[in-house]
Amino acid sequence: MKRYDLIVIGTGTAATVTTTRCRAAGWQVAVVDHLPFGGTCALRGCDPKKMLMAAAEVIDGVSRMDQVDVVRGEPTIDWAALQRFKRAFTDPVPANREQMYQKQGIATYHGKARFSGPNRIVVADEALEAKHIVIAAGAEPAPLPIDGAEHLTLSDAFLELESLPNRLVLVGGGFIGFEFAHVAARAGAQVVILNRGSRPLKGFEPELVDALVRRSEGIGIEVRCGHDVKSISRDSDGYTVHATGPDGEVTFEADSVVHSGGRVPAVADLDLETANVEHEKFRIKRTEYLQSVSNPAVYIAGDAGAPPLPLTPIAALEAGAVASNLLEGNRQSVDYTGIPTAVFSVPALARVGLLEAEAQARGLDYRVKHESVPDWYSARRVNESCYAFKVLVEEGSERVLGAHVVGPDAVEIVNLFGLAMRTGLKAPDLAYATFAYPTGASDLESMLP
Repeated sequence: MKRYDLIVIGTGTAATVTTTRCRAAGWQVAVVDHLPFGGTCALRGCDPKKMLMAAAEVIDGVSRMDQVDVVRGEPTIDWAALQRFKRAFTDPVPANREQMYQKQGIATYHGKARFSGPNRIVVADEALEAKHIVIAAGAEPAPLPIDGAEHLTLSDAFLELESLPNRLVLVGGGFIGFEFAHVAARAGAQVVILNRGSRPLKGFEPELVDALVRRSEGIGIEVRCGHDVKSISRDSDGYTVHATGPDGEVTFEADSVVHSGGRVPAVADLDLETANVEHEKFRIKRTEYLQSVSNPAVYIAGDAGAPPLPLTPIAALEAGAVASNLLEGNRQSVDYTGIPTAVFSVPALARVGLLEAEAQARGLDYRVKHESVPDWYSARRVNESCYAFKVLVEEGSERVLGAHVVGPDAVEIVNLFGLAMRTGLKAPDLAYATFAYPTGASDLESMLP
């Protein structure tokens, strides 16, 4: 049996941060992954997704300029070429990541890990033991209770499609559903989003979501809310999706049906019971120091720990805290204040901090400014009809409680609000700032209530 100071399950952002710091401190470290090294963000999530989105942004820009007779023509996306462009980034990642580990003296193992004891795992019949084990295995598509679920194309597979189906049904109206829909529709596919709830993107301000839905419908995406998918059947012409909606049973024909119904921590195959790691369904119970409540040898970081938001920056923050706690003893928790999140549609929808409903539920005293501003210069310059915001500021303290934007430069504007929240800058401080004009940032002062 090989013994280490630390074994990390996973090779994404959380794993990289934790292993690098512990190895630099002189620990004997190993990493394990049954998937290509690199993790979700670099290989199956944010990075490849945004590379596909780059083409959609160009198509949308031309379309908006064509509406005012500035740019003429109908450009199209060469899907195969777009995939080659994306793979120019993703293909080298696994080998580069493994070489990075090996150059640092970190042992690498390929295969599924499962616990064989509180501080032992088995990988491809090889037994490994460590003083500490960090679960940084990321997340995977959530199981969906649908007859014929085996016909679903998973999000990982969608990002690798050699050709784009003509008719696409997306099961789930969250981040994945809207981002994939905006790429596919601008690449020429007929796209339907089926959302089980009464409104999609439930983690965002309803008024801004409504604006994005209208914009999505304007490019041909059909958004159906209150539609619960019951089954998927296959025939010679493709797939039939059977759902129940507000008006009863309804069917949709598709060439591909994509799972966009969310993700869960990828811990189901780890045999957590053998390690005495308490969990509830896919959620491992952990302390404020990101340690298992029942097995002190085990820590959990990143998406595998079901953090408040499944984001790469949060994975890095949690991994940094885990490394500090391993090396110095449990002293560091994670401050999740002011971390933005976004739907990378075109235009993007972004938020940081509290929704207005959350501020109301907490009984906070605040003022709010909410406007739709397609007539602002930032939107008119690019002929963007979808530009709206909502900003909440606490009375008395002048803290920014929440900032929400859909439209041009939405993500960068929200990043600035997030910086203010994380560093303690108040609304008057933001109003005092002077930004280059004209830029998205120069709109920020006008958004303050």
